[in-house]
Amino acid sequence: MSAQQAAWHSKSWVAAQSVLIFCIVMLFYAQAWSEPSGLLVQTQKSNTESTLMSIQFSGLQTGWAAGSGGTMLATRDGGKTWRKVTSGTSALLLSLFFADQQTGWVAGVGGVLRRTTDGGETWRRILLDTQQPLYHVSFVSPTVGWVVGGAGIILHTVDGGEHWSEQASGTTAALYAAHFLNERRGTVVGALGTVLSTDDGGLTWTPQETQGAVTLFDVAFTDSLNGWTVGNAGALFQTSDGGRHWIDRTIPCGKGCTKLTDLLKVRFTSQRSGWIVGGHGVVYQTSDAGFTWNEEKPIAPVSLFGLSFPDPTHGWAAGEQGTILHLQSGR
Repeated sequence: MSAQQAAWHSKSWVAAQSVLIFCIVMLFYAQAWSEPSGLLVQTQKSNTESTLMSIQFSGLQTGWAAGSGGTMLATRDGGKTWRKVTSGTSALLLSLFFADQQTGWVAGVGGVLRRTTDGGETWRRILLDTQQPLYHVSFVSPTVGWVVGGAGIILHTVDGGEHWSEQASGTTAALYAAHFLNERRGTVVGALGTVLSTDDGGLTWTPQETQGAVTLFDVAFTDSLNGWTVGNAGALFQTSDGGRHWIDRTIPCGKGCTKLTDLLKVRFTSQRSGWIVGGHGVVYQTSDAGFTWNEEKPIAPVSLFGLSFPDPTHGWAAGEQGTILHLQSGR
């Protein structure tokens, strides 16, 4: 082989190596892009076909779920096994909340509110002077809590739910969710773009402007300034000044999208990391405090109504047809 031929072969070999390296790099980035978060989703056997509207874990082992037909489920092993618990009602249960592993409440349609003090093994009825659906129950301690529901109803307790007093919301819109940072500061959202805030424990509620009439299903704050609310047709609003101003960050239709999906639950596990789930099994993640949201592949063929993260990397989602999913994030 001549020196000229050897040089040509050497150059060809270098070029081939360069192409190979380029292809490997592109393949690596393609794989990284297809699974940006390393999200691992495991379906758990719930042993029910009921629609599950709410789920909560107080740690990595102990959790509860509630839904249609008075369905109540409990697990003590991280969802490896779920068992049915008698709730004492056949009403549609919409929201449950546990202040600790023993004390919890569940709310539903027809003014249903029940309380447990033994970790959900038994539930006692709490009589309320309302037949409105109660969409959300939330406590900041074992004694201080709120319930919100239809026709603008807001109820407040300071004795663990034994007695409730109605607070003047100033609206007749259905209220679907509430988030309280402490006993004084909280936010409530609902139909017709309703956002209400209080800094005196609900003695007064002040309407906030979202510049939209969408239905808002959930709200979450990471501190007194930064919060997010989600709703129908991809509605997503963000505030960085405690709700005085809400910025419209509605998630647009992606490729092949013909209808914006309802966003039903939002949870943050830190100041920067958050999750959204909704209709058709959609899931979004953020790692920059909600300024951008990454859409994952749908994690279920059904709508997801419940979402709970007991720690930053482990979560559970629940929804139609008894669906319970264990989420593990690589972030």
